[in-house]
Amino acid sequence: MKPKVTVVGLGPGGPDLVTAGTLEQLARVPVRYLRTTRHPAAVVVDAAASFDDVYDAADRIDDVYPAIVEALVELAAVHGEVAYAVPGSPRVAERSVELLLLDDRVEVDVVPAMSFLDLAWVRLGIDPLAAGVRVVDGHRFAVEAAGERGPLLVAQCDSTSVLSDVKLAVEGEPPASVLVLQRLGLPDESVQVLAWADLDREVVADHLTSLYIPALAEPVGHELLRLAEVSRILREQCPWDRQQTHASLTRYLLEESYEVVEAVEHLDRGDDGAYDHLEEELGDVLMQVFFHAAIATESGAFTVADVARGITEKLVRRHPHVFGDVEVAGADEVLANWDVIKREEKGRESVMDGVTSTLPGLAFANETLKKAATLGIGPPAGPEIADDDTLGRALLDLVAAARRAGLDAEAAVRRAAARLADQARAAEKDG
Repeated sequence: MKPKVTVVGLGPGGPDLVTAGTLEQLARVPVRYLRTTRHPAAVVVDAAASFDDVYDAADRIDDVYPAIVEALVELAAVHGEVAYAVPGSPRVAERSVELLLLDDRVEVDVVPAMSFLDLAWVRLGIDPLAAGVRVVDGHRFAVEAAGERGPLLVAQCDSTSVLSDVKLAVEGEPPASVLVLQRLGLPDESVQVLAWADLDREVVADHLTSLYIPALAEPVGHELLRLAEVSRILREQCPWDRQQTHASLTRYLLEESYEVVEAVEHLDRGDDGAYDHLEEELGDVLMQVFFHAAIATESGAFTVADVARGITEKLVRRHPHVFGDVEVAGADEVLANWDVIKREEKGRESVMDGVTSTLPGLAFANETLKKAATLGIGPPAGPEIADDDTLGRALLDLVAAARRAGLDAEAAVRRAAARLADQARAAEKDG
């Protein structure tokens, strides 16, 4: 017989909104745990431990809920049955319960309870079914609200940063105002109309804060969603697109990337329509990203959302001077920190690990020189180059000399860079 977790909800407000069913289960099960004590009805759960320490120890909110589930499974195995009390209703915006129900190591019994939604509809004076309201999580607003025009009830807007993320995710013309609902069912509850621009300036957010957005001029993430959908349809219905693989698309990604570089060069020359050209070429590269993601989605490997999430988390992780408490003196120190963090992430032993050998010869040489320079290794200083024109002419003269001698300039510079990389690796081992 599996160990059991009985999940109860504490309702949206104070103890007066806790159901008789919840109180009955709490009285029946002697071993009790609270997801958090930071809820006005937590006082009804006598002699209970909480998982507040898990919140305090976690670097990311996404790490909290799996940790709670793992702890509950272990505790249920020890005691046979435990009660787990969560704010509101166990089946409304409760990620830990979602994960618990997916865990086949325990039997899970969910006891119905009131949620903040029951009070929200009353305070807003609307029928959510008639109005077609969509409920989304503020922490995942950009994803869950994607394609929506409203009305939206945004739950768990528990910090200023969440409110800022909601503002940033709304494209085009934002709504003029939004309703902010706070601490519903408590003596100090508040429902106020606030200007959209003041959303992350005037609201003192807490764990009982929600937003009601009646309508949006444009759906959230509308154009990116359209591109993802077009990519999917092409894979399903176009004979040429169906034949493509990750490998077959590499040449197109390279071509489109070079065309972006060319468009940037037109910007530097001040050509008319240069930004329009750059916009178009960036779109072609973006299409390549979405198309690779569409192919990967078919095999269950990853989605375009995974791609976006991964690069976002990487950027945050590699910029501790922006998103953490690291201080830097300037751009050079930023790059040095970036390399250290990257090597730790990848488990790399050499500064040369990660230099892409398939780069064009000059780009490969530049990356190799840059990495070797961090070890104090490099060719002796040559003549000073005054400007791009002088450098370009010197390189062109070298290519011309190579042609006269029957040599391949591209292969030669790659070999020289590879020798420098080997020298750097040897120096690391000796040092």
